[in-house]
Amino acid sequence: MAKFKKKKSEPTVDPNESKNESIEDAPIDTPETEKSKSVPDTPSGEPSISIAEKSEKDRKLNKLFWMRVALAIIAGTAATFIFEGIEGEERRWASIGFMIVIFFGTVIVAKGMKMQLPSSDRKKVVTQAIGSYVFLYLFSWIVSYTLTHLASTTNGINI
Repeated sequence: MAKFKKKKSEPTVDPNESKNESIEDAPIDTPETEKSKSVPDTPSGEPSISIAEKSEKDRKLNKLFWMRVALAIIAGTAATFIFEGIEGEERRWASIGFMIVIFFGTVIVAKGMKMQLPSSDRKKVVTQAIGSYVFLYLFSWIVSYTLTHLASTTNGINI
């Protein structure tokens, strides 16, 4: 519903008089409002992070990222040779289990780095480069397996 201002003028006896008069609005008394307080940049309860601490945090997260990328390539290539004796479906599951074990090893190493992360970024220790890790592991495992067994293929296009 729309709210309209009430007229503050006195009622007139003659209806023609109101057309000639201009209606003066009396100032409306508005209550004083509280002055807004400046809102801090960080959420309440968390200490503000200095530039030096932020750069150190970013440096450690960057180091964790590249460590996982390198380990994914090395572990994917190593999985080709470690699980050579296993045949069929078991080889695939053993390699995926190996990938998960190596990833949890990187989580333990990351916890040992003692990164000072705010509570909103605590998950970054686990989630940092997880997608890159999985896809690079699988890619290097498939490529190294293909390259090592290239000469033993009997069907397909002969080069």
